[in-house]
Amino acid sequence: MSTKRNQDLVKSVKNKGKNLEGEMSFFDHLAELRVHLIRASVAVIFFTIICFIYYDFIFDTVIMGPHKPSFWTYRAMCRIGEYFNMGPGFCITNIPGKIINTEMAGQFTLQINSALMTGLVLGFPYLLWEVWRFVKPALKDNERKSASGFVFYASLLFIVGLLFGYFIVAPLSVNFLSNYSISPDIENTITIDSYFSSVATLTLCTGAVFELPIVIYILSQLGVMTPSFMRDKRRYAVIIILVIAAIVTPTPDIPTMLTVSFPLFLLYELSIHVSARVQKKKEKAEREFFAN
Repeated sequence: MSTKRNQDLVKSVKNKGKNLEGEMSFFDHLAELRVHLIRASVAVIFFTIICFIYYDFIFDTVIMGPHKPSFWTYRAMCRIGEYFNMGPGFCITNIPGKIINTEMAGQFTLQINSALMTGLVLGFPYLLWEVWRFVKPALKDNERKSASGFVFYASLLFIVGLLFGYFIVAPLSVNFLSNYSISPDIENTITIDSYFSSVATLTLCTGAVFELPIVIYILSQLGVMTPSFMRDKRRYAVIIILVIAAIVTPTPDIPTMLTVSFPLFLLYELSIHVSARVQKKKEKAEREFFAN
């Protein structure tokens, strides 16, 4: 009886040792994650300080750009309208609506928030790099090799999405909403917070939507998404994309909605291609495993 108790005691001590080892490993990972997040935060703070110092350019040229008739998108639309004889309605020469500030600390808060958001956008690739450095040691050699371009492609898609949102989605939405009126007795007087949040939301959301191939890649690696499923549900995806385009660009004209939805169609087809490549690699690895 005493021998059995001793064996149980030894077994419980061993189990406790394993639990302590696991807990220490877990806390070690948390400590390492904290180091990576601190580095990423330092990078974001650095870019935020730079944006705060050079805020005149950021505010006048970047933030207020879609509200100026001299913005690149509006000038391009004028040239396209002249080339195809589309009439003066396609050329935007005036953005109505006066932008005002209604709070005592509104402009100071705007400078801090917009500088922080710009710093976060500029530091986003480095943030992804730090996340990759944290996850990389836990991956197997084949997984590490297949995901080696994660930071580059994720950053590239995000930047392309930001540019598309800033130069296409944001100005078209700003122009439509500024000219929209239900009565001539109502004058559009827009607060700077409302204007900035609209432009920032449209731009950042478009950047996030362009990460669809990366999301599909991860889901395909986990076995949640397959190319056959995406091909079968393509017609539903078309409807969802058109709904997203209608929400992102609150304009009633079909050409504008199709302009926004066309890149989303391309992203969906690219995602199918990405999922198919992941599936082929999985099938090849399985064949090699059973062959050996």
